[in-house]
Amino acid sequence: MSAPALRDRACPLCGSHDAREEVASAPRAEACSFRDLHPYWYGIDQERRFFTYHRCAHCEQLYNRDFFDQRQLSELYSAMLPNMAVVPESAIVATQRGYYDDAAPSVIAGGAYLEIGPDVGHLAREAARRGRFRHFWLFEPNRAVHAELRRAVGAMPTTIQPDMTDLSAVPDASVSLAAMVHVLDHLLDPAPMLRAVRAKLRQGGVLMIVTHNERSVMRRLLGRRWPVFCLQHPQLYNPRTIGRQLRQAGYGTVRVKRSRNVFPVDFLGRQALQAAGLREVRLPLPRWPVGLRLGNMLTLASAD
Repeated sequence: MSAPALRDRACPLCGSHDAREEVASAPRAEACSFRDLHPYWYGIDQERRFFTYHRCAHCEQLYNRDFFDQRQLSELYSAMLPNMAVVPESAIVATQRGYYDDAAPSVIAGGAYLEIGPDVGHLAREAARRGRFRHFWLFEPNRAVHAELRRAVGAMPTTIQPDMTDLSAVPDASVSLAAMVHVLDHLLDPAPMLRAVRAKLRQGGVLMIVTHNERSVMRRLLGRRWPVFCLQHPQLYNPRTIGRQLRQAGYGTVRVKRSRNVFPVDFLGRQALQAAGLREVRLPLPRWPVGLRLGNMLTLASAD
């Protein structure tokens, strides 16, 4: 049986190999075979099993030293459900609308819109409805959602491509707003992607990134039971490390704030019970939506 292929991965922020162990699952993912890890890849309701996270001794980035290689990742992502498929559509729409609300005051009208990993297009729909963009560039590897993604932006001039790593079709210095929602912490090598996006931003253009915050209150409360510790995140950021990652990629002003996510009450209750190890307990909770600023952060980085 094949094993996860990357060993002693360098820090994705500074390139150092000097790191100390911080949090591990039992058993550790690096001790399992690739086939045995398949069931733990899909969904946040699964038992905790992840690669051991290490803290870089030089820049304090939290990351996995052992991880899947690109071939293994392609196989795993090829059968993945749309993002947050376990959360009701109305809650996803409300959350993404809030993301656009946060970015909109910083956007200069007249340029293009670029999004890496737009999924079915909730954020792109908001941009098409409320923004003044000349062209939409959408890079989504899941071809199964391309038709829905095109419908989301309506009649706007749009290019949809399946390769997230090749932005060469986008004219340099043409983009007013670029977006990456829960993408950066999934990338095996985030620095080249950030540099590529920077080249596409016009003067005063903005990159909006939504990621988990590994320094959040939720992470501190839940410890190793934090659901974000999973097989899909080779690194996790905090305000300091994401700021350094962006400045190294050539961005100017970087602003970080806690992001607001909308979840049904019953979903939050179920996640709390699972984090406490009470997977079989069922509570009759309502599905009312509630907006909370818990474990995520929204970063705006400008092309000054």
